[in-house]
Amino acid sequence: METVQEVLNDATTKIGKSFDTLKSQFAGLRTGKASPAMVDQIKVDYYGCPTPIKNLGTISTPEPRQIKIAPFDPTVLDAMNKAILAANIGVTPQTDGKVLRITVPELNEERRKEIVKVAKTQAEAQKVAMRNVRRDANDAVKKLEKDKKISEDDMKQGLDKIQKATDDGIAKIDAELKAKEAEVMSV
Repeated sequence: METVQEVLNDATTKIGKSFDTLKSQFAGLRTGKASPAMVDQIKVDYYGCPTPIKNLGTISTPEPRQIKIAPFDPTVLDAMNKAILAANIGVTPQTDGKVLRITVPELNEERRKEIVKVAKTQAEAQKVAMRNVRRDANDAVKKLEKDKKISEDDMKQGLDKIQKATDDGIAKIDAELKAKEAEVMSV
């Protein structure tokens, strides 16, 4: 990278990806209501190949507390059932031979607190990722200044912009965590 703007653009993109990763992780957390994201990433052993469950059938929520999975290939129903049980997401699927139904039970207070802890852990991991992006970007800008490709003033402005982008990303994570915590803890 030859300019501060290129470094900043790269860092901003990576910070955005960290936030998107967090949002997808939060979508998979159980909140007491059914969401297809709860089972999206579960891998099913399909003819010896671990395949995401979302690639093997349609996932829908016909009722607020129920997930329905209609496999494209009915022979994979048992494998889906085993994979959901093995994923340990706190639900037990029922099958009628054609579709899999998962009833999402009410969350008790203890389970809600555990889910909030998991959310906080995931948020902190993404904050660390953002800080690592900031460190790498700062190093790149300092190297540009050391190699005499930019002035010292440009370096300081670049470092300030990188810090602001990081602060904005962390603020977005904090806001998302607060919203998820409120969603999980609401009865």
